[in-house]
Amino acid sequence: MAEVTAALVKELREKTGAGMMDCKRALAETQGDLEGAVDWLRKKGLAAAAKKAGRVASEGLVGVAVKGNAGALVEVNAETDFVARNETFQNYVRTVAQIALDKGGDVETLKAAPFPGTGRTVGEELTHMIATIGENMNLRRAQRLTVSKGAVAAYMHSALVPGLGKIGVLVALDSPGTSDALAAAGRSLAMHVAAANPRYLDTASVDAKDLARERDVLREQAKVSGKPDAIIDKMVEGRLKKFYEDTVLLEQVYVVDGESKVAKVVEAAAKDSGAPVKLAGFARFALGEGIEKEATDFAAEVAAVAKR
Repeated sequence: MAEVTAALVKELREKTGAGMMDCKRALAETQGDLEGAVDWLRKKGLAAAAKKAGRVASEGLVGVAVKGNAGALVEVNAETDFVARNETFQNYVRTVAQIALDKGGDVETLKAAPFPGTGRTVGEELTHMIATIGENMNLRRAQRLTVSKGAVAAYMHSALVPGLGKIGVLVALDSPGTSDALAAAGRSLAMHVAAANPRYLDTASVDAKDLARERDVLREQAKVSGKPDAIIDKMVEGRLKKFYEDTVLLEQVYVVDGESKVAKVVEAAAKDSGAPVKLAGFARFALGEGIEKEATDFAAEVAAVAKR
């Protein structure tokens, strides 16, 4: 048995493009046999997957799952929109969303969870799909919302199939009120979140750095007026109202009627459900947001897929 040295691990990594820990494990499994380790990685799909890891994956699907007073969102990315229409990929995203209902939103915990019916973990199943389908993929993020009593409602915008699409939203309503009324209110609020894209739940949750930066910008703008500092302070506070209306969910104008504040909509939901309602939280995943996508045209994309 050959000794599994750092140099041997490095050589295997350069040969296959697989991760260091995978290379180390492969060499341990094959008693230090380099070529045997290459085959071991190929059989596991790890070598093929590693070669694709550098490619930008900004397409894919957002998945949502809701059960009673809990809901989960996940985003799984692929390189092209073609994969989003693949039933195997869709089943993977749907299943991971269901697993996130139980396991929560920590991606590493999700990856380590068993993937039903395969004998593989969620992470290993993703690697298997990468090798099988031929595109880089990534379980990018997940989030779970729960309330002790009440409901978590969901909305999927641009749904490809039920529960899978491009913009997924969860809204958590904490209330002992009637479930039907809470579900209806929650779905309407989730539709608002999809359209308005708030960053914060309420003014108290606004990030202090974001608020300070906004104040600085508004102050510099107000100074142009040449007014005294006391007046400028009032001008800044007045203009902050617009910042809150743009970014804070409860301060936004409800897109459904175009005039009510979301806070008032929540109050109305309390009347409909027959009990106090608290908007406890929300989550919004838009597919690919924040990922720098390579510029390409449709013909080039098709040609690239055809070559794989």
